[in-house]
Amino acid sequence: MSIQAPLLRFIIRIGARGEVSKRTLAKRRQSASFGAGLIRPPRGTVIVPESAAQVPARWITSSQAGSERVLLYFHGGGWVYGWTQFHALFVGQLTRASKARAMAVDYRLAPEHPYPAALEDCVRAYRSLIDRGVPPGRIVLIGDSAGGNLTLVTLLALKGAGLPLPAAGICLSPVTDLAAKRDASVRNVRKDVVLNPASMKFFHESYLDGQDPHDPLISPVYADLIGLPPLLIQVGGDEILLDDAEKLAAQAVQAGVDATLHVYPGMWHVWQLFAPFLPEAEKAVEEIGQFVQSHT
Repeated sequence: MSIQAPLLRFIIRIGARGEVSKRTLAKRRQSASFGAGLIRPPRGTVIVPESAAQVPARWITSSQAGSERVLLYFHGGGWVYGWTQFHALFVGQLTRASKARAMAVDYRLAPEHPYPAALEDCVRAYRSLIDRGVPPGRIVLIGDSAGGNLTLVTLLALKGAGLPLPAAGICLSPVTDLAAKRDASVRNVRKDVVLNPASMKFFHESYLDGQDPHDPLISPVYADLIGLPPLLIQVGGDEILLDDAEKLAAQAVQAGVDATLHVYPGMWHVWQLFAPFLPEAEKAVEEIGQFVQSHT
């Protein structure tokens, strides 16, 4: 583990302290942006607002980004919190590592817009790329946390609709089973400095709005994964969603999917967003870049 990791873990724990006690949605959303005001995208990154079939989005490019490959990025935040400067920094680095431009989707948020609003927006954004003439084999879906869930269920929705699938999918600390038990007995519940059972209960209830968590387009571990494109799954060894990632990878391999699971020891939920300040995050970005280039 790097020497930066314990310091960042401490800072994150302090920033997240009290989040569960902030009951109003506005305060929760404000808390989720802790420290983001100090973050700026990498030098040379260009961010341009876009409409993807009337879904708000943004194009993100850099001097090292190519024009042929496209990352379709779904941000995390429990389906409740929106785009942050941490995501802008992270996706800016991804464009360089993968030599691709990125479209980041501002899907509708819960609880104002519960399932299936976010999924519908992600599918529409993908279809807008196809309508613009971007070859499916040049598109990679990628998302963190709830965005990792949206990556998977978007692939499943595209498959179910008989639409051409993208070249690959990348899931960073994905939520894969909203029906799973989330309490003090969950593995890593004391180690993960970002997620805890109370926050996950809030996210899940906001997104589900009373709907069945066993629905395959809500919890992809209950889906038929046969026919999905290659998957890269990154997860931290100290995060509460380690079981979700391991279960997904095992089922994907069993379904014949070319799935790669990489567990980063000692890392917490969505540590990848802390590149370039954290060596383990930089390594994750490099791995993503190589995966994208090798599959497009």
